[in-house]
Amino acid sequence: MLPVTLRSLRHRNFRLFAAGQLVSMTGTWVQLVAQSWLVYRLTGRATLLGLVGFAGHFPVFLLAPIGGALADRFERRRIIVVTQAVSMVLAFVLAALTLGGIVREWHIVALAAGLGIVHAFDIPARQSFLVEMVGREDLINAIGLNSSLFNGARMTGPAVAGVLVAAIGEGWCFLINGISFAAVIVALLAIRVPPFQAPAKTSTLSRIREGFAFAARERPVRALLVMLAVLSLIGMPYMVLMPVFADRVLLGGPAAYGILMSAAGMGALAGAIALASRRDVTGLGGWVARAAIGFGALLAVFSLSRWMWLSVLLLLPIGFTMMVQISSSNTLIQTMVPDALRGRVMSVYSMMFMGMAPLGALLAGWAADRIGAPRTVMIGGAACVAAAAIFRWRLPRLRADARRLIVAQQAVGGEPPAGVSAI
Repeated sequence: MLPVTLRSLRHRNFRLFAAGQLVSMTGTWVQLVAQSWLVYRLTGRATLLGLVGFAGHFPVFLLAPIGGALADRFERRRIIVVTQAVSMVLAFVLAALTLGGIVREWHIVALAAGLGIVHAFDIPARQSFLVEMVGREDLINAIGLNSSLFNGARMTGPAVAGVLVAAIGEGWCFLINGISFAAVIVALLAIRVPPFQAPAKTSTLSRIREGFAFAARERPVRALLVMLAVLSLIGMPYMVLMPVFADRVLLGGPAAYGILMSAAGMGALAGAIALASRRDVTGLGGWVARAAIGFGALLAVFSLSRWMWLSVLLLLPIGFTMMVQISSSNTLIQTMVPDALRGRVMSVYSMMFMGMAPLGALLAGWAADRIGAPRTVMIGGAACVAAAAIFRWRLPRLRADARRLIVAQQAVGGEPPAGVSAI
């Protein structure tokens, strides 16, 4: 089982990428937790937490199509190096403002928006770059391992941040994150990729339209994207409200907040490893449906908990089911999309995943200030269950189209189409 789960590490480029990502992502989660706690400490308002979440993600919704067009037009590794360098600078600026004692709410919102702009170009390039490092034969495993790295960092980063925030303050967390970007930049520069073959020049607008047309035309891709958008809009904002749960509902502090976030990260790590252990995409559509139903139901139960350790235990399967849906959707879409459209279709994925989340964060923050965080999360969980039930009902009719797309891409990649199963 272990060699199957880790098979993408056979590729030198992916080993370098994974090592850099692990360090950088840990720093990123340290900053995210410290930033949320800083906003909550300065204002005490859930609405401001939602506003920062909105500012940090909404640029992805607006600009990801341009980022996807660039990812299909230029060398993806260079794009990622530039985005990581800019992210480093933004982290250092926030650290300087906080350590200098002059940070204000608008500084945090503005820097979060700047990072959101960076993500609009980074995510499509990063997701599309995976296939260049491992090839189609190990793509499902690379996506699972990449998600495992993200969630391994998500498991350790918040716990570290909770301790650091309580001991030395948020500013040092931001400084640590800035330094951590050096690891991924060095790793990217060490990766060897074939000379980039630029595609024929066409207008950016026409290239963007081509990506949207594919995502809208192909029913399995469209259904997965819609399901992902629903999860991001009404389910994932529970994370934005976690400081409220830690402080007002569970009567903890920054350390409790770190523990809660780490529990969700631990569950998500298990979900990513489960995906990485798979050899093909057979049955992944069912995984998406069942995980989404479980995620929504567990959120509703979590909203009722008033005991710290019960909440921690519930966040383990919440993180697991959330990651299974997200990573399975990513894998299925990447398996069905042509290489020439990969960056642009993954930009639509970015819009649905990260672009809808800020709208949900803003709405959740507004609702939590009026009806309370527990009721807000319960409503979101119930809505996720309803949407997932509709997706599950439609799934049998999507499988034939999904098989056609997967076979077509395997044939282009020179792989035998025999034995391909529907999702």
